[in-house]
Amino acid sequence: MGANGIWKSLAAGLCGSAAHSGLMFLKSRMGWLPAFHPYEDLQQALSELVGSSVPPAIPWALSFLNGAVALGMLFGRTYRLLPGRSGAAKGFVFGLLGWIAMGVLFFPMLGRGLFATRTGLGVLPAFFSLAMLLTYSMIMGIAYSALNRKSGAASE
Repeated sequence: MGANGIWKSLAAGLCGSAAHSGLMFLKSRMGWLPAFHPYEDLQQALSELVGSSVPPAIPWALSFLNGAVALGMLFGRTYRLLPGRSGAAKGFVFGLLGWIAMGVLFFPMLGRGLFATRTGLGVLPAFFSLAMLLTYSMIMGIAYSALNRKSGAASE
């Protein structure tokens, strides 16, 4: 992946992260699942890990950087390998895989059980996290595809 592919991956990841942040803002503003606080759970886990208080901005910044940089780069590297003919379809597959990983690794690591089933909210957190990841990944896929189309490259 050359410099051109790197900036496209970062830009697409940034678009996905912005969409994700917008959805999380709506969740907070609309009062959706008020007892489901993945960022607060992450903040608590980080505080326990480092042995002192972690400011609330840290989990948000980590999530944004992870989405814009790490996952954006991973998406760019795997774009050609993902099934689907469009950026949205490839983003859907990427998001679905991310949701599975989040459900079986991240939520249990935070003490919330598989797919956050120990939150006392049934399957709603699992469905919301699916919507959250698909919003992120499909916007990222659309942006990445558009950037490739604009530069004349089929995929990088």
